[in-house]
Amino acid sequence: MPRDELGVLSEIKRSTILRQIKSQKRNDGRDLNTFRPITVQTGFVTKAPGSAMVQIGKTRVLAGVKIEEGEPFPDTPNQGVLTTNVELLPMAFPTFESGPPNENAIELARVVDRGIRESKMIDLKGLVIEPAKKVWIVFIDIDVLDFDGNLIDACSLASVAALKTAIVPGSTIGQKDFQLPITCTPVSVTFVDIDGTLVPDPDLEEEQVSGARITVTTSEDGKLRAMQKGSVGSLSMDQIKGAISMSFNLGKELREKYLR
Repeated sequence: MPRDELGVLSEIKRSTILRQIKSQKRNDGRDLNTFRPITVQTGFVTKAPGSAMVQIGKTRVLAGVKIEEGEPFPDTPNQGVLTTNVELLPMAFPTFESGPPNENAIELARVVDRGIRESKMIDLKGLVIEPAKKVWIVFIDIDVLDFDGNLIDACSLASVAALKTAIVPGSTIGQKDFQLPITCTPVSVTFVDIDGTLVPDPDLEEEQVSGARITVTTSEDGKLRAMQKGSVGSLSMDQIKGAISMSFNLGKELREKYLR
């Protein structure tokens, strides 16, 4: 998200954050390589086929899954369809406004979608009802309720948790209901560069003083599934390699704690 939309941070606070980073500490007392406290509550929306409320620090998002029958895309006639949408609710942050998704919401949805899609988390071939005519369409709708940094990982974690519990409503077309065909559990880890130091899970104030951002998505089979660079500034090759290595470690930890 552009820094001018994150609000103004005092020079004193900025200097304090930079000084703490150099001392191997974070603004909230964490060390450099840890996430804030996380909670994941699945089944939050009882009437949705799948849902999850996720909180990372003070950032809170709700992901809901809707599954309906529809037509496949012409270029993938024998696959189901996945679509992801993010809404930045005005109550979540002063600069968020109602109306059609802006470029920040669109970018956020694309990064979350890419991690799920490129990992092939959902076996889309298992969602075909009638080849080239009817398939199941999986909609992921994410509402940002409170914003205090690192929306990408919060939205991704909520989406993955919701998908892992989702049930395809086969009974609506005279078939049996079945669990969404899941092949793996992708986890994204987002880092920002603060004065040359790359740190994961930035809170709002850390985002306000940061430069480049990078999101790395990995899966439990030890494969790198997606990588997305964002925000202003550049990253060195050593920083990118370090982000990939740390993503595997943190991804394993998050997967074992919150996505079993």
